[in-house]
Amino acid sequence: MSAETTILLSMAVPLGGAGLIAVCGSRPNLRETVTLVSAATLFALVASLLPEVAAGGRPAVTVVEMMPGLAIALEVEPLGALFAAVASFLWIVTSVYSIGYMRGHGEHNQTRFYVCFAVALASTMGIAFSANMLTLFIFYESLTLSTYPLVTHAGTPEAMRAGRVYLGLLLGTSIAFQLLAILWTWNAAGTLDFTPGGILAGRVEGPVVGILLFLYVFGIGKVALMPFHRWLPAAMVAPTPVSALLHAVAVVKAGVFTVLKVTIYIFGLDLLDGLDFNQWLAYVAATTVIIASLVALRMDNLKLRLAYSTVSQLSYIVLGAMLANSWSVLGGGMHIAMHAFGKITLFFCAGAIMVATHKTEVSQMRGIGRTMPVTTFAFFIGSLSLIGLPPMGGMWSKWYLALGAASTEQVVFVAVFMISSLLNIAYLMPVVVRGFFFAPESTDGSVTGGDAPIREAPLPCVGALSLTALGCVVLFFYADRILAFLQPMLGK
Repeated sequence: MSAETTILLSMAVPLGGAGLIAVCGSRPNLRETVTLVSAATLFALVASLLPEVAAGGRPAVTVVEMMPGLAIALEVEPLGALFAAVASFLWIVTSVYSIGYMRGHGEHNQTRFYVCFAVALASTMGIAFSANMLTLFIFYESLTLSTYPLVTHAGTPEAMRAGRVYLGLLLGTSIAFQLLAILWTWNAAGTLDFTPGGILAGRVEGPVVGILLFLYVFGIGKVALMPFHRWLPAAMVAPTPVSALLHAVAVVKAGVFTVLKVTIYIFGLDLLDGLDFNQWLAYVAATTVIIASLVALRMDNLKLRLAYSTVSQLSYIVLGAMLANSWSVLGGGMHIAMHAFGKITLFFCAGAIMVATHKTEVSQMRGIGRTMPVTTFAFFIGSLSLIGLPPMGGMWSKWYLALGAASTEQVVFVAVFMISSLLNIAYLMPVVVRGFFFAPESTDGSVTGGDAPIREAPLPCVGALSLTALGCVVLFFYADRILAFLQPMLGK
């Protein structure tokens, strides 16, 4: 099978899977089998592209040429291949988790959930393999629309309000800012193709560069950069597998991936190096890192705490992109994978705790480690990765981000990463400490003595969160391979 055919199949498999899932809706076992087979097939297709990309190949295919020099086209380069590999693998794990969660929690409209999830993954593949900014924009909007039914899954007034915020902010920013930036880029450069070294150098200069960068960064609302972050905490009304999709598999990762693509292939690091305006945006990202961490510290609801943690962690990558040097950009690319495994583990654990105990608040987590030891230990592993401690993969991405900040000789950004890691400890470790070192509460809220019986969530949930926790450890030992895989995207 040619690489071009594989790229097209990577789009077709999740879409075909969505159709088959809809047909099999009345037979849950068959429906979920189709989901798992589609997810596994997609990952196998993406994995088959990795050796060619690692060897320097850039397989590409043009879907349709809209006008001379402007086409809907797909191309696989290192950053996109990494994003696609992470998203497709985590679709398998999330599908396994969803089977246990959706059944254990008695969720309604399960067929619609699996259909929209598959369509969202097709959109994610389109984003990952986009050869130009037009193609990326089309799939970016498709991802927003396909995840809206997942955000409003519960159908409650609260869920519908969250859906309006979700659509309003994501569509509003992309149409008002990002689309304008894309049209301006086409007018200035005569192309939207992702090109190593960028396409704007020598075509725009002075304040125009800063304005375009502003439009792109704030137009990519999925990065949840303040003040356009409210959609992300609002979307926490959705089922936990949806939260995992939003925070680890697709939506927010599509945002930071797009920021990195724009930085590397539209502007180019040389154009941004020393630019005053991107330094201002770096301060905006650094402020988001700290403020979101402080807000997370105040949240008692575990999913909301994790949501604001995501807002903070995403801004690590935006900050790395705005620092515009090799180490910071490579660290940002690595953080896509490292954060994905750490954060999906934490959300899986939060959902497992809710399914097994119906507890959602951090203040209710007394003794949870004694009744759910596997889940709580997995939460501990995921937390260590987000904090950036060895032997977890998150250590390496934070290391290279901090190295990038240090290479600019701007101590303030190094301090931001250090302070953020301390705040990570402050808002994540209480769950573990309460879980393992406090006596559990009885149903009436009183503290009980002795050991409570172990009662974990359904096996698919526990298996999925254990696998992603293991992934946090494995990534620590394979970080050098990820770094080597990403380096060619800088054209060096």
